[in-house]
Parts: sequence; C-alpha cells; structure tokens
Amino acid sequence: MDKIFGQYGVILDINLSTNKINKTQISKIDLKNYLGGRGLGMKILWDRIKKPGIDPLSPENIIMFMPGPFSGLPIPSSSRTTIVTKSPRTSPINKKYEHSSTISYANMGGFFGPEVKFAGYDGIVVTGKASSPVFILIEDDKVQIKSAESYWGLGTDSLDKKLIEEYGKNYQSCYIGQGGENLIPYASVLNTAARAAGRGGVGAVMGSKNLKAILVKGTQQPNLAKHKMYLDLLEKTRTAFQEDKTGGVISWRTGGTADALERSSDNGTMAVKNYREGTFKEIEKINTKAARTQIWKRDFACFSCQLACKKSGFAKGAYGGVVHDGPEYETGTMLGANLLISDLEGLNKMIYICDDYGIDIISTGGVLGFLMECREKGLIDLDFLDGVDLTWGNVDASIEMIHKIVKRDGVGKWAAMGVKALAKRIGQGSEEFAIHVKGHELAAWNVNTNASSMMITYGTANRGACHLNSSNPVRQNTNALRDSLGACSFAGSWYKGDISYRNFIEAITGAEQSDDEFNLIGERIFNLEKMFNLREGFDDKDDHLPERFFKDAHTYGKGEGKLATHEDFTKWIEAYYAERGWDVKTSKPKTEKLSQLGLDFTLQS
Repeated sequence: MDKIFGQYGVILDINLSTNKINKTQISKIDLKNYLGGRGLGMKILWDRIKKPGIDPLSPENIIMFMPGPFSGLPIPSSSRTTIVTKSPRTSPINKKYEHSSTISYANMGGFFGPEVKFAGYDGIVVTGKASSPVFILIEDDKVQIKSAESYWGLGTDSLDKKLIEEYGKNYQSCYIGQGGENLIPYASVLNTAARAAGRGGVGAVMGSKNLKAILVKGTQQPNLAKHKMYLDLLEKTRTAFQEDKTGGVISWRTGGTADALERSSDNGTMAVKNYREGTFKEIEKINTKAARTQIWKRDFACFSCQLACKKSGFAKGAYGGVVHDGPEYETGTMLGANLLISDLEGLNKMIYICDDYGIDIISTGGVLGFLMECREKGLIDLDFLDGVDLTWGNVDASIEMIHKIVKRDGVGKWAAMGVKALAKRIGQGSEEFAIHVKGHELAAWNVNTNASSMMITYGTANRGACHLNSSNPVRQNTNALRDSLGACSFAGSWYKGDISYRNFIEAITGAEQSDDEFNLIGERIFNLEKMFNLREGFDDKDDHLPERFFKDAHTYGKGEGKLATHEDFTKWIEAYYAERGWDVKTSKPKTEKLSQLGLDFTLQS
C-alpha cells in the first residue's frame, strides 16, 4: 500500500461473537475520499452491510467508534468522535423490510477519540455479540476482551469512577448505562459521564452486543506529510483564537450553549410545550445567568479546546446533591421549556438522571412532552400512565416516568419506543403532534418562526430529525466534512482563509486539492448516506414534518401566527432536491450526480 501520512490506514476490528481481533487495512483512496469519523464510518457501513433490512440490534449490525484525522493533534477544538451504525430509532412510512432503518451517527467530544488515535488506529469497528457482558481494553497493540459482569447494571457516573479507580486516569473510556443495557432505542454512549453521543440509539446497539465499555490508552502519533506547514497553521490558529475580537471565545467560556436559551426564547425558536409554542415565559429561571449564579461551579474543556463550553453544576435543595453538567441549550430546553419546567434544581437533577442512565435527553424530553399533551387533551388517563401524574411542569412525575422508561416498567415499555410508536398506540389524532421525522424526535429548535429553514433541516437529515443537519446542501456538506475531520462545529468560524480545513488536511496527509475537490468529500458522504437510506426503503414521503407545523401557529411571542402550508413545503423541498442534483419527485440522486461523486458502486446494490 502507498505510504500514508497523518493517519494509520488501520482500523481495529473486533468480533464479539468469535472473539477475533484483527487490524484491517483501509485503502489510501478511502482515507482521501471519506477522511475519517462520520465519512469513513459510512463507507465501512455501506461496504459491510450489503443486505438491507437487517435488525439493527442483531449481531449482524456493526458499531464504529471513529475519530477523524484532526483527532489527537493539538488543533483547537478537534477532539470529536463519531459513532456510526445502522439506526434502531428510525423507520419509513412504507416499510420495505421489517427492520428498515436509516444510517445513524452520533458525535461526542471529550478525550476518547484522541486516545484511539494515540493507540494507533483510525477507528474501532465492533460486530457480533458477546455471550455475556464484556468490555474492551486497548493499550496500543495489546487488545483484550474482558468480563464486564461486575460493571453491568452500573450507571455511567459510578462506572466512570470505578474505571478510573481500577485502571487509572491514563485510560480514556466510553460506555453505556442501564439505558443501553436494556436496549432502550434512544440510549446514548457517554464518556467522562457527561459528554454524550446522544442521538440515534447508538447506546442500544452497543448494549445489544453486551458491550459495556471500551477503555483505550496509547503512545503513538502518525507522521505528518508537511510538518512545517502544519506548525505554521497551528500557530496561526492559536493566534486567531487568542486575538478574537468578537467575544466569541469569551461567550463560549461564559455560557456555552446555554447562552442560546434566552436568545432562542426571545426569537420564538424554542421548543416549548411539545413545540406548541416558541417562547418560554419563565426563561429567566433557567437561563445562563440563573445557572451561573445558582449552580455552575466549573467550566471545562475537551481535548485541546480553547472554548471550555462545558459547565459543571452542583444544586442544593430538594433536587440537589449531585455534581453534573448542564443545563446546556438542548438539555435545558427539552427537559425544561418543552415540559414547562422552570425549577433549575429539578432540571439539573433530571439531566443527571438521564445521563446516568445513558439515554438521549432530546428524545426523552420529546417523549415526556408528547405524553403530557396527550394527558392534557384527555387522550390518555392516569391508568394509562400507571398512576404517574404526568402534567406540565411536574418534575417529580417526569423523574418517575424516566425511571419507568429505562426499566421498561408498565407504560415505560411503550414510552421507551419513542413518540412514533406511542402515537400509533394512543391514536385519536395524536400522530399530528408526535414530533418526529422518520421516527427520530426533533431537537430543541422549533420550526414555525423559521419554517423554510428548519423544515428542510429536519426533513432532509439522513439520521432523522437533526438540528445540526442545516438547511441547504452547501452547509450540509460542510457539516458532514467537519464530522469526518473530528472538528467541533462550535469552532468552525475560526477556520477560514489561510487556516482552512483544506490546508490542514494538506499539511497532515499531503493531499493537495482545490477547494472544490475538497468540498466534494462532504457532498460524497452526504449522498452515500442518502443511498443507504434509499436502499433501506426510505423515499421522499419520509422527508416530511409533523402536521403540528402546518396547523398550530404559536399563540404568543415572535412566532405568533406564523405557519407554513403544505404547498410552501413542497416548493422548498423540490428546490432543495434540484439543488442537490436529485430527482425532485422521488428524492433519488441522479446517476450523473453519483458518477460525479465517485459513487457509481451504489447503483449496483
């Protein structure tokens, strides 16, 4: 194989059914065309899952832990790891196969991805299923599959402490809680007990393999192609962060994503009362100022990051006694404003419980909000809820329902399946306010106020409703590219001009490309994901939003009275398909577009 710079050209392949451990070579062309992270994970998923419709919770599915070529290098804000698998969360309107589902990718920061690179791998690929609970212990070339019987049943907080106690702080780890163990379809994977690969049910896939945790420690680093160019770029990047005059760095350090709570509420773009409204009337009780003065005790950062956007808090009072991260924008909105909960201590406790269980807070908030609205409308009663008085603003009832979901106790077994399944069971028109796309609950950004943007953002996301997808092809391609580099979206505005992502890749790998050639990588990745979904039986009918966003205008705030029509959406989505080079009626990428992107191989599947 041609000499590879900046990466290893090696992934660690682990089959938990056979206990076989291999180092698999990745071609130089795949590294160039898909980079790493989300992109390389997608290419491996396509190559290995040749038969559509496999059960995502079966041993046949694979789960990949994929840092990017930036990971492990001291490039500011580039610690990200993408977990790629076939989703247990999504399903099409018209099922072609029993287990039709989309691609799933979930992204987390922290320290795990860089350590995978230090150990000498461009990613970890796990398939099969262990006969009993296990964890994987990696130290450079030494890889062991060890019993996790003593860890099974632990929450992520106590597990993290136990792993540090037994293996020391030099190992970095990711793991699941009881949510993943119990195969809750919206279970997450965490590292450092709070940084979550939260979306798309990746924790359930990990749990389906009886895999509790992965610990990794390494001492390596790949050779760089143009070391002086890299050092020059690194110095310019660090200077750009240090000399930032816009206040961006200070803003991230001061409030993190929680700064968006009040701004979003003021703009009418917040998920409030199951997306019925866009402005939260008690926002001052859970905003940055409230958190900063009442519970936040520490700001801290991911590997090689200058933004330090994570906030750790300690609340007192009835819901106090735990040290945990938050609230952030998504967590503060979905368990706060969306449920009309303004008790900051209660909100902090709910965030802690969800993270300790290892379940996606966005989907959890969506499920609780949907059940609250069903109760308010008289579609379900206390008997349906097993006596849990689940009403707007009720912290205790929300906590009780979270416990029931993770234990699959009573109504919890239905709530664990998400709002799409719940609406099918409840019926009575509840489908109109079951807030999901393709079975994946929406994030904390509401639709009505920015309908032309958010409808495309959520509707066209390849993993199902995703606020990080963006509303136009150029930005979607950029996001896919960034996820494949291991770079953080929060820092993207600093990487421009001479310190572009393209220049960094040239310095790291030696790949000399024009801007257009480099940008094609993101487009290639996005289109390959789309082709995977089409193969699974998804089509244009699945790129649609709940009826709520066509019928229920907000009654106050900046979103008051604003509403899109179905005709509006058809116009927007067809324009989007045309810009993508897809058929405007079927959403299928045209043959010439696939050929341009080097994806002709997808036409033979």
